[in-house]
This record gives sequence, C-alpha cells and structure tokens, in this order.
Amino acid sequence: MVRFLSLSSGSNGNCYYFSDGHQSFLIDIGIGTRTIKKRLAEHDIDLASVGCVFVTHDHFDHIRSLGSFTERYHKPVYLTRTLEQALRHNICTAGKLKGCVRYLEEGSEQVLDGGFRITPFVVPHDATQTVGYHFILSGERFTVMTDLGEVTDDAVRYAREADHLIVESNYDVDMLVTGPYPKELKERILTQHGHLSNEQTASLLLRSRHEGLRSVYLCHLSANNNTPSLALASAKKTLESIGSQASLHCLPRGSASDLFTL
Repeated sequence: MVRFLSLSSGSNGNCYYFSDGHQSFLIDIGIGTRTIKKRLAEHDIDLASVGCVFVTHDHFDHIRSLGSFTERYHKPVYLTRTLEQALRHNICTAGKLKGCVRYLEEGSEQVLDGGFRITPFVVPHDATQTVGYHFILSGERFTVMTDLGEVTDDAVRYAREADHLIVESNYDVDMLVTGPYPKELKERILTQHGHLSNEQTASLLLRSRHEGLRSVYLCHLSANNNTPSLALASAKKTLESIGSQASLHCLPRGSASDLFTL
C-alpha cells in the first residue's frame, strides 16, 4: 500500500509526500516547514519520519524551504549534479545542504534502500535544469512531472510506464491570451520552456495511453489562467475518448489534497 499526499501544488509552492510504510519521502519543498509539519500531522504523519527529499528544479516555488528543512532534519537530498551546482548559489539553499547531497544521474535508474527504484529524466522548463521522476514504490509505478513546457518523447515514455501519473495542467489558452498578464509573461508561459496547457496535457494522455494507467493527478494549475473544472474537463474528454478507466483528480493550489491510498 502506497500513500500519496499533495501538500501544495502551484506557483505559490509545491510539495508532494509519498510513503509505503517503509520508504517515506518528499518531492520538492516549496512551502514552509511548519506548514508541511501541520498538514502531515492532520493525517498522523510525523515530518521527522520523512526519509529523504527529491528536487525537480531550482525555482523558488519548489525549493523555498529546502535549506531550512535540511539544516533542521539532516535528511538526504537527491538531485542531479547540475542542480546541486545551482543550489550552491541559491539564497534558499547556499551552505545549507552540506553532508546531505546524494547525486542522481539523468536517465539512469538508481536503486535505493529497500529496493526503491527511481529515475530522473530531463524535461523542458526555464530553470537551470528541470527533471521529472519515474519511480517504483512497493510495486506501484509513478511518474511525476510538475513543470514542463512541451510534451517530449521522454515525457510520453515515462507516462506510458506509470500506474499513477502526476502531471502539470497549468493554463487554459484562452484565459491566458485574454487575461491580464503582461505580454512578456504570456510569451514565457507559452514557450517550449514554459508550462503545459490543458490541451497539451490532454495530448500527453492521448500519446501515452495504456491499459495500466489507474490514476491521473493534475497539478500546478495557474490561479489566474485556469480553473479546476476546465483542467478536469479537458483531461476527462481525452481519457473517455481512449476508453481509460483511470481515476482523475485535480490537486489544490494552496492547501493539501486528500490522502490517497494506492
């Protein structure tokens, strides 16, 4: 049995909890440590029980409290060498990860304690480097892609290998184009190194369709350029068109999700 909890998902902060009772870890720490502790405690989970952290990229909304968490709890932090170099000079993490860094190699599976297997793969986004994660925990296969600007072959490949897919569905094109954002920001979001639209996420679901997919979690929705109903409708239409029975969920931005048992 694997438990999954989104503690926050969006530009205000990102943090995701996974546990099978033996391995417990976070992907990204983009919200305050006290908030993480409180939201975990609501499900009788002790933050100190978290065994390690995996980092997707060096944007503030993903690493805001990584340094303070590591200084307090001294847990291993897994990331690529490229990201580690960037975090040496980031205000959130500079000088705070000593002795805790563990390296991962892009595209290479690493087997950790208890047979837990994880593979980071590069996705296009305007950070120093951004990775998605594919991992196998107690026989359940997960793929996590929180920020990416286009659907790549690797994104399709790892989505196709997942029982459970956690993927960005950031914006509705019409809302973004007609909305209040300045032109430069709109162009940045729309680029191949920006974010995924609802339509692009639907395209990923179509291209990666397979019978083993059991659940889809839409993450990192924009507060200004999307709504849960629009994101869900787009993904649902595609899942229905391919005859998928996968459950579909939208992860909340500023609060914790339900605790999912998989």
